[in-house]
Amino acid sequence: MKIILKKKHEILGEVGDVVSVKSGFARNFLIPNGIAMVATHGNLKVVEKEKKNYEIAERRAVSDAEQLKEKLETTSVTAELQVGEEEKVFGAITSHNIADLLAEKGFEIDRRKILLDEPIKALGVYEVGIRLHADVEAKVKVWAVKQ
Repeated sequence: MKIILKKKHEILGEVGDVVSVKSGFARNFLIPNGIAMVATHGNLKVVEKEKKNYEIAERRAVSDAEQLKEKLETTSVTAELQVGEEEKVFGAITSHNIADLLAEKGFEIDRRKILLDEPIKALGVYEVGIRLHADVEAKVKVWAVKQ
């Protein structure tokens, strides 16, 4: 059965692609979930229009993310850690803490978009990545200092 993809699918393809799948997969999964529609001449015209709107929205999202990236990369945040005897650090700086520090500077960033492999548990300067869009990643300097 030939179908037209209405949404991007990691295995089948991009929006607007015409692909051939088994009829049961199309009828029972793709079409009811709004991922695809039956490939007819009328539906092809509808999907072309949706595809143009999708591309415009995607370009706008990338442009907005690039502008935010430029602002973020000139920003640095300072997080204080408790330090005991012999410079032993108590606690850690997590993505949640970084999101809060950025919010104080006026940037509303979801903590799940902050790319921190493990919490920061030592004093120093760190470059932390923030995924703003699938294609755009910014770096923010995080200063870990004594409290």
